[in-house]
Amino acid sequence: MSEVVTYNREGNIGVITVDYPPVNALSHSVRSGLVAALEQGQLDSEAKVLLLVCEGRTFIAGADIREFGKPMQEPGLPAVVRHFEDSEKPVIAAIHGTALGGGLETALGCHYRVALSSAKVGLPEVKLGLLPGAGGTQRLPRLTGAQKALEMITSGEFVGAKDALALGIVDAVDEGGDARAAGLVFAQKIADEGKPVRRVRDVTDKIEAEKGSDVFSQFRAGLEKKARGLFSPFKCVDAVEAAFNLPFDEGMKRERELFMECMESPQRAGLVHAFFAEREVSKVKGLSKDTPVRDVKSVGVIGAGTMGGGIAMNFANAGIPATIVEVKQEALDKGLGIIRKNYENSAKKGRITQQQVEERMALINGSLTYDAFRDVDLVIEAVFENMAIKKEIFAKLDGVCKPGAILASNTSTLDIDEIASATKRPEDVVGMHFFSPANVMKLLENVRGTHTSDEVKATVMAVAKKIRKVGVMVGNCHGFVGNRMLHKRGAEAMSLVNEGATPQQVDKVLTDLGYPMGQFAMSDLAGIDVGYRIREERRNAGEDVAPSWMDKLAEQNRLGQKTMAGVYKYEEGSRKPIPDPEVDQLIADFREEQGITPREITDQEILERCMYVMINEGAKILEEGIADRALDIDIVWIYGYGFPAYRGGPMFWADQIGLDTILNAVEKYHDDIGGEQWKPSALLKKLVAEGKTFGKL
Repeated sequence: MSEVVTYNREGNIGVITVDYPPVNALSHSVRSGLVAALEQGQLDSEAKVLLLVCEGRTFIAGADIREFGKPMQEPGLPAVVRHFEDSEKPVIAAIHGTALGGGLETALGCHYRVALSSAKVGLPEVKLGLLPGAGGTQRLPRLTGAQKALEMITSGEFVGAKDALALGIVDAVDEGGDARAAGLVFAQKIADEGKPVRRVRDVTDKIEAEKGSDVFSQFRAGLEKKARGLFSPFKCVDAVEAAFNLPFDEGMKRERELFMECMESPQRAGLVHAFFAEREVSKVKGLSKDTPVRDVKSVGVIGAGTMGGGIAMNFANAGIPATIVEVKQEALDKGLGIIRKNYENSAKKGRITQQQVEERMALINGSLTYDAFRDVDLVIEAVFENMAIKKEIFAKLDGVCKPGAILASNTSTLDIDEIASATKRPEDVVGMHFFSPANVMKLLENVRGTHTSDEVKATVMAVAKKIRKVGVMVGNCHGFVGNRMLHKRGAEAMSLVNEGATPQQVDKVLTDLGYPMGQFAMSDLAGIDVGYRIREERRNAGEDVAPSWMDKLAEQNRLGQKTMAGVYKYEEGSRKPIPDPEVDQLIADFREEQGITPREITDQEILERCMYVMINEGAKILEEGIADRALDIDIVWIYGYGFPAYRGGPMFWADQIGLDTILNAVEKYHDDIGGEQWKPSALLKKLVAEGKTFGKL
């Protein structure tokens, strides 16, 4: 008998218990233990009904990530599930916490399911580039029908217990807090009433009712927009469709074939890398697990604009009071009004209740004086990119805030050490770079200054988790990690347009790679004035920043989506970028002013110059220790800039392309174009010479 799965009997109920912390994952020992315990229950003549329960905080939460990439040891999960389904004695699964992936598939192999009201179920394999491979695509639609099964499997989203009951996934919901007790009560009822086994594979009413319907063709059409470029969601649809067109055993074979196609897809490797990388970034190099973390119970935000308001919402959503300070009452009222409107819109869409709107608004207060920050634990400055203004603000904060308060800047580019120099407490100063819209985007780029204390570093990483962000700790330089690489890509995109490409051609190459939007559409979303201010700040600092036709857009008040015109034009109520002949003429005039004769530029050149310049810069970032690991860069780009997760992040993608291929192109462009951006990174050259990759650093 496995040590992690045990069997005992309570009265006439045989109880199979999984105890494999932390989440009862389906390791080889759990799988073999389940089969052994089931066999023991079958041989126990006193056991009329069998109950499957789990110890700890959750039911089986899926596969064991410690076994990812290793050869599968028998028994495989499909066989385990089949053993449970074939049991001659009724088997009940008692679900608490989450039953995800193989966990839900195991429960679907049982004959009945009872769940605590707090439980959630789901099949999230698609998020790893896979599909449920132990019968999930064949059993779930027999209970829910095609549409809901397709929605759950292709999105990977979880369903609460009460919704699961309504959908037929579970048979009962218990309002208590003890899954074992709820399971025993349910199992006793099955035993007392002499209920027979009820195998999901034999449930055919929904299968028969929906055979020949157009639900699958319609769903695929919708996926073309929602899952553009992705492989596994479409294979999920194929697998679910097999449940409606094939006998159960043949459907299972088809599911296995499609599962193996997903396993062999490069997208699976990218998504698995992203999955592990997201968990690894929380471990900051050189920062002990025992580092004290300050308690952040209240927050101050400077600026009630789009960014400041979004930042305040993050904390209110987490139940942490936030005070916003503005210079003028009009700006403050406008900002608070926008926050309320955002919450009201979420309520209209059913994402939160009206009561939650009021609860969250009650946590956000406004003020016109810095005195409101005297007792807060953390202040985040969110004004526009101007060093002089930021230093003035931090000097004020230094005089107002209590000892031990963390002073953070939301700057996207500026020197954290210089900002900290305006205070007498540089050890308490840190960058907390949120991404717009701050209440939506998951990335929080935490920037350590030279003097930032370990305690502050640990605290801002903990804050990221508390407000449901993916926190990445990075070093201090112009643009940090994300924007430093973005500026290189942006400069190449600009040069490509100057030389003859169109903004829409450049953007299409990037969206074809998998980005949700291209360089110029993104500039319109962020605001043309943001980049303009950054360039002006650099010019004021004495840097040689080349003239740009985008400066002319800013000077004409074509600031992007917020003014309905930027690089593209926009129609009321739509974010769709529309090419604008006026901008084409502006670019043509700029070329003439600069003495540039436009030439034809291929999509391949655009791809290489926009992407390989980023990889080269990423290598320099690693050389300098601005990022500790290549995976930190990957997560910054996936969650901050829309790099397609199925490609694993830019540095992982570079490893897949081949670093020798990238180095050859970088050296070619250095010879042809010149410039510091194309000077090959010493690290890139070293890795190629040694036959290594970024992932093996």
